[in-house]
Amino acid sequence: MALLTVFLLACVTALATGLGALPVTWLGPERTARWRPLLWGIAAGVMTAASVGLIVEPISKAEWVPLIVGGVIGVAFLVLGQRAMAGREMHVGELSGVHVRRSALVFVVLFVHSLPEGFALGSSWSADSTLGLFVFIAIALQNVPEGTATAIPMAQAGFSGSQQFWAAVGTSVPQPIGAVIAFLLVEQITSLLPWSLGFAAGAMLALVALELLPEAIGPRENRPLASVGIIGSMLAMALLAVLLGA
Repeated sequence: MALLTVFLLACVTALATGLGALPVTWLGPERTARWRPLLWGIAAGVMTAASVGLIVEPISKAEWVPLIVGGVIGVAFLVLGQRAMAGREMHVGELSGVHVRRSALVFVVLFVHSLPEGFALGSSWSADSTLGLFVFIAIALQNVPEGTATAIPMAQAGFSGSQQFWAAVGTSVPQPIGAVIAFLLVEQITSLLPWSLGFAAGAMLALVALELLPEAIGPRENRPLASVGIIGSMLAMALLAVLLGA
């Protein structure tokens, strides 16, 4: 029964990611284009804050080696993925171009980063259901802005609202899988957690530095709106962390 509960809660966290895509869908293509620097700034700020949130616990436990090694591997993963995609014309249905490629990169990085969150949910629930419930609420709430970050490049690329929603949900598919694995193999997964957190954080920070920030700040006239998006989203994520007691 407990295993089923963990699985169902992790499915809810995945659906919460889809909620974050809805505001981007409601904006529509014209307003999305108009507010592009702000939206890209929000995506960059959300993913920066999320990556910092991933490494807080390993740092507090002084798990420096797995965190640093995992982070370096994560950066290498993003850079190699970026280079592999750079020489190819990506097509999704009738859509193609740089924004489709960037959408794919954002999806892959958020997909990878969802697995250690699933591990955290499963291992915490195995130790204490009250702690597990707290972790569930924290992950579900933090998934919402990550869904927004998924939808922003997709809107720019021309994907439909339903595609944005289900892609956002898809980024969190590893969470139910990771939660079940961690619940069953809590000791083994706990030892792997700092490595996977470092990997996810490294990949996310590399994505922000190499893809999202250049798109957000671009021409000089974009920088005020982009700065509002970056700073505002990071402050909102920080406030959320404080409210959750993280």
